[in-house]
Amino acid sequence: MSRRGWALFALMGVLWGIPYLMIKVAVEGVSVPMVVFARTALGAAVLLPLAIRAGRLDVVRRHWRPLLAFTAVEILGPWALLSHAETELTSSMTGLLIAAVPIVGVVLARLTGDAERLGPVRWAGLLVGLTGVCVLAWPHLGGGSAWAIGEVMLVALGYAIAPMIALRRLQDVPSLQMAAFSLAIAAVVYTGPAVLTRPDSMPSAQVLAALIGLGLVCTALAFIVFFELIREVGVSRGMVFTYVNPAVAVAAGVVFLSEPFTGTIMLSFALILGGSVLATVQRRPVPAEAPPIADPEGARRGPAVSEGSP
Repeated sequence: MSRRGWALFALMGVLWGIPYLMIKVAVEGVSVPMVVFARTALGAAVLLPLAIRAGRLDVVRRHWRPLLAFTAVEILGPWALLSHAETELTSSMTGLLIAAVPIVGVVLARLTGDAERLGPVRWAGLLVGLTGVCVLAWPHLGGGSAWAIGEVMLVALGYAIAPMIALRRLQDVPSLQMAAFSLAIAAVVYTGPAVLTRPDSMPSAQVLAALIGLGLVCTALAFIVFFELIREVGVSRGMVFTYVNPAVAVAAGVVFLSEPFTGTIMLSFALILGGSVLATVQRRPVPAEAPPIADPEGARRGPAVSEGSP
């Protein structure tokens, strides 16, 4: 990987690792609908002009139904559930639970007809990862925490379904257009709820900074950097950064919010991340001929956008 590739890789690990911290700060001062609206509106304000200037709007119009479905399971539901869950859970715990998305994705792929065979290593990865989720969640299965954990698991389910919609129904939609219009749709949907639940007084500077950071840094900038990373190193290598995000989420919560870093968190982190890596490992087929030249337009494909953006 080039030096630029490594720099983009490290930046993505941070950009999609710190949203859990910012969400935790934001929900302390404004409503959940306001958090989702601020993030999507700011992100759309940056990405939508770029998408319109890039063209291909006819493709977006032709695929508006699957685009709505993608938006629902990637943004509309998950970002609200995630924000509400963090009113009960720590940001580090939320980030670790979301790390189970690859495991959920493997299970869903099998249930929906994925013909790829799961070998012993991948089955072991599923079991190890699910064990990690149980280790992390078990001490908190009581009261509001149990409900919040259920919300995060629904988020993981949505994040696992979204790439399947993108892969099967949105292949022709460029990534930039898909991200921009999904954010715009979500911003429109949450405008009313955000207005109805707006705070009576101006939120604190810390809350405002978290909202702005979520929209401009963790959404708009993150998607732009993501597209550049995929162009630089390809989809398969680029998406490895998703295994770095939970570590960043835990570190940010411990350093900036003084969240606990216990032995349970350490053990569950190792189990969930190790299980995710094993569950998603793929055997390399023996090529019958020389491998084809990498597709330089691969970064434009829809499925690359959705890998569980926080």
